[in-house]
Amino acid sequence: MASDPSSGERINLFSLVTYLPEPLGSFIDQLRGELVPGCSLRAHVTVLPPRPLSQPAEEAGAKIRSKLAEFEPFELRLGDVEIFTMSSVVYLALPRGADEMRRLHDALNAAAAPFAEPFPFHPHVTLAQQISAEQVPDVFEHAHYRWAEFRHKRSFLVDRATFVQAINLYCWVDLEECPIGSKPRP
Repeated sequence: MASDPSSGERINLFSLVTYLPEPLGSFIDQLRGELVPGCSLRAHVTVLPPRPLSQPAEEAGAKIRSKLAEFEPFELRLGDVEIFTMSSVVYLALPRGADEMRRLHDALNAAAAPFAEPFPFHPHVTLAQQISAEQVPDVFEHAHYRWAEFRHKRSFLVDRATFVQAINLYCWVDLEECPIGSKPRP
């Protein structure tokens, strides 16, 4: 999300994400900026949606690390541009790896950082949010057109996740990168 942990006062709002590797990450970052000018969040798939913690961040981080060690890395593939019609969010679907992401989410939400989430967990890559319903058709069309131009690999190995904390709702700092699985990775 953001990467300067010293910038600003933090609030009790945490999330767990997996960042998209290059060149996929840069392309999505650029596309997000085209769709929603000023968007500065780094391209990612959310593993645990934002939540307050009822325990110290260090304790939650340790539980997250321990639970992630029980899983194996898995392949995630980005698919078509779609829309969450209730919230006017334009996103990329995950035709491969979504089930593994749900299992990971469910285990972490139950054991490491529990929270009663307002929506069912639906893994995806957000392209545009906080846009009006009137903007959705044009944003969707632009996203669809630009995504069709991407000529690189659309899948990657999910072998790590990053525990992040909010400074505000639009600025997040990385607290810790956590490997998935018990084997150390470079």
